[in-house]
Amino acid sequence: MKIEGGCHCGAITYEAEVDPEKTSICHCTDCQQLTGTAFRVTVPAPESDYRITKGTPKVYIKTGSSGAKRAQGFCGECGSHLYATSVGDGPKIYGIRVGTARQRDQLVPRRQVWHRSALHWLPEIEGITTIEEQ
Repeated sequence: MKIEGGCHCGAITYEAEVDPEKTSICHCTDCQQLTGTAFRVTVPAPESDYRITKGTPKVYIKTGSSGAKRAQGFCGECGSHLYATSVGDGPKIYGIRVGTARQRDQLVPRRQVWHRSALHWLPEIEGITTIEEQ
Protein backbone atom coordinates (compact mmCIF):
# COMPACT_ATOMS: atom_id res chain seq x y z
CA MET A 1 0.00 0.00 0.00
CA LYS A 2 1.33 3.42 -0.86
CA ILE A 3 1.17 6.04 1.88
CA GLU A 4 2.08 9.71 1.96
CA GLY A 5 2.49 12.00 4.89
CA GLY A 6 4.54 14.51 6.74
CA CYS A 7 4.96 16.64 9.78
CA HIS A 8 2.30 18.92 11.27
CA CYS A 9 3.71 22.16 9.83
CA GLY A 10 4.36 20.75 6.34
CA ALA A 11 8.13 21.36 6.32
CA ILE A 12 8.80 17.62 5.79
CA THR A 13 6.87 15.20 3.59
CA TYR A 14 7.44 11.56 2.67
CA GLU A 15 6.04 8.66 0.71
CA ALA A 16 6.38 4.96 1.38
CA GLU A 17 5.21 1.53 0.38
CA VAL A 18 4.03 -0.44 3.43
CA ASP A 19 2.23 -3.63 4.37
CA PRO A 20 -0.73 -2.43 6.47
CA GLU A 21 -0.93 -5.87 8.12
CA LYS A 22 2.34 -5.04 9.92
CA THR A 23 0.95 -1.99 11.73
CA SER A 24 1.59 -2.26 15.46
CA ILE A 25 1.22 -0.53 18.81
CA CYS A 26 4.23 -0.15 21.11
CA HIS A 27 3.63 0.37 24.82
CA CYS A 28 7.30 0.65 25.83
CA THR A 29 8.20 3.46 28.20
CA ASP A 30 10.45 5.08 25.56
CA CYS A 31 7.49 5.36 23.16
CA GLN A 32 5.31 6.73 25.95
CA GLN A 33 7.86 9.40 26.80
CA LEU A 34 8.81 10.28 23.20
CA THR A 35 5.15 10.70 22.18
CA GLY A 36 3.91 12.25 25.41
CA THR A 37 1.03 9.77 25.45
CA ALA A 38 0.17 6.14 26.26
CA PHE A 39 1.67 4.35 23.22
CA ARG A 40 2.90 4.76 19.66
CA VAL A 41 1.45 3.26 16.45
CA THR A 42 4.00 2.37 13.77
CA VAL A 43 4.13 0.72 10.35
CA PRO A 44 7.48 -0.53 8.98
CA ALA A 45 8.94 0.24 5.56
CA PRO A 46 12.27 -0.97 4.18
CA GLU A 47 14.72 1.80 3.32
CA SER A 48 14.16 1.13 -0.39
CA ASP A 49 10.43 1.88 0.03
CA TYR A 50 10.68 5.05 2.15
CA ARG A 51 11.54 8.44 0.68
CA ILE A 52 11.59 11.95 2.10
CA THR A 53 10.05 14.14 -0.63
CA LYS A 54 10.49 17.52 1.05
CA GLY A 55 12.68 18.85 3.85
CA THR A 56 15.28 17.23 6.07
CA PRO A 57 14.40 15.64 9.40
CA LYS A 58 16.48 16.25 12.50
CA VAL A 59 17.71 13.04 14.11
CA TYR A 60 18.05 12.18 17.78
CA ILE A 61 19.92 8.97 18.70
CA LYS A 62 18.17 7.16 21.56
CA THR A 63 19.97 4.37 23.40
CA GLY A 64 17.52 1.82 24.75
CA SER A 65 17.85 -0.20 27.94
CA SER A 66 19.26 -3.05 25.82
CA GLY A 67 22.05 -0.75 24.59
CA ALA A 68 20.65 -0.70 21.05
CA LYS A 69 20.72 2.70 19.38
CA ARG A 70 17.74 4.00 17.40
CA ALA A 71 17.67 7.10 15.22
CA GLN A 72 14.50 9.10 15.91
CA GLY A 73 13.61 11.32 12.92
CA PHE A 74 11.50 14.40 13.60
CA CYS A 75 10.72 17.86 12.23
CA GLY A 76 13.00 20.53 13.66
CA GLU A 77 10.29 23.16 13.16
CA CYS A 78 7.16 21.64 14.70
CA GLY A 79 8.63 18.61 16.50
CA SER A 80 6.46 15.97 14.79
CA HIS A 81 7.95 12.49 15.14
CA LEU A 82 8.23 10.90 11.70
CA TYR A 83 10.14 7.61 12.06
CA ALA A 84 12.70 5.55 13.92
CA THR A 85 15.38 3.35 12.37
CA SER A 86 18.58 1.55 13.27
CA VAL A 87 21.95 3.27 13.53
CA GLY A 88 25.06 2.17 11.65
CA ASP A 89 25.69 0.00 8.62
CA GLY A 90 23.28 -2.52 7.22
CA PRO A 91 19.79 -2.44 5.81
CA LYS A 92 17.38 -0.05 7.45
CA ILE A 93 13.72 -0.50 8.31
CA TYR A 94 11.88 2.74 8.97
CA GLY A 95 9.22 2.57 11.66
CA ILE A 96 6.89 5.22 10.29
CA ARG A 97 4.73 7.02 12.84
CA VAL A 98 1.21 6.25 11.65
CA GLY A 99 -0.23 9.55 12.86
CA THR A 100 1.86 11.35 10.23
CA ALA A 101 0.36 9.38 7.30
CA ARG A 102 -2.60 10.72 5.35
CA GLN A 103 -3.91 7.13 5.15
CA ARG A 104 -3.71 6.59 8.94
CA ASP A 105 -7.35 5.46 9.11
CA GLN A 106 -6.43 2.45 6.95
CA LEU A 107 -3.44 1.43 9.10
CA VAL A 108 -5.19 -0.64 11.76
CA PRO A 109 -2.85 -2.19 14.36
CA ARG A 110 -2.63 -6.00 14.21
CA ARG A 111 -0.38 -6.50 17.24
CA GLN A 112 0.85 -4.73 20.32
CA VAL A 113 4.31 -5.09 21.84
CA TRP A 114 5.80 -4.28 25.24
CA HIS A 115 2.31 -4.82 26.62
CA ARG A 116 3.78 -5.36 30.10
CA SER A 117 4.45 -1.57 30.11
CA ALA A 118 0.91 -0.65 29.00
CA LEU A 119 -0.72 1.90 31.27
CA HIS A 120 -3.26 0.22 33.57
CA TRP A 121 -6.08 2.59 32.60
CA LEU A 122 -6.03 1.61 28.91
CA PRO A 123 -8.85 -0.71 27.83
CA GLU A 124 -7.83 -4.10 26.43
CA ILE A 125 -7.94 -4.28 22.63
CA GLU A 126 -9.81 -7.39 21.52
CA GLY A 127 -8.69 -9.43 18.51
CA ILE A 128 -5.12 -8.18 18.44
CA THR A 129 -1.93 -10.20 19.02
CA THR A 130 -0.36 -9.18 22.33
CA ILE A 131 3.34 -9.59 23.09
CA GLU A 132 4.48 -8.76 26.63
CA GLU A 133 8.03 -7.79 25.55
CA GLN A 134 9.69 -7.70 22.16
